[in-house]
Amino acid sequence: MSRGFEVVKTEARKTEGDIILPTRGTSRAMAYDFYANKDYTVEPGEIAKVWTDVKSYMGDTECLVLNVRSSMGGKFMLANTSGWIDADYYENESNDGNIGIFLLNISKETQEIKKGDRVGQGAFFNFLVADNDNATGVRTGGFGSTNK
Repeated sequence: MSRGFEVVKTEARKTEGDIILPTRGTSRAMAYDFYANKDYTVEPGEIAKVWTDVKSYMGDTECLVLNVRSSMGGKFMLANTSGWIDADYYENESNDGNIGIFLLNISKETQEIKKGDRVGQGAFFNFLVADNDNATGVRTGGFGSTNK
């Protein structure tokens, strides 16, 4: 199965202008950098909802795992502590699979994120399903919607 990134449909976009698709910094890097599409000022304890306007497609037993970049350590953590993108998040009816990286400012200082800054990293992984798995649910929503 193939995997990759696309810009979300126009009606699902949260920002304006050009969108930068995730990239790897080197040929041996395991993770793809995700970019901010606008400027943010994030006060201590505040959450910046950084919508990438990017979606990801992958195989049924693959996922995309998101983290903050190591260069942001001590400043930010993911507000939901972990970022897991399921294969069925792609093109969901709620937001077309728009990947959001929600950053919590854990520092004691105001932090600036500029348009074009690398704000997160994502790596694809294969996962296993239990022999007796009987999941039959179908995703009907976007961010945080599994089993709601």
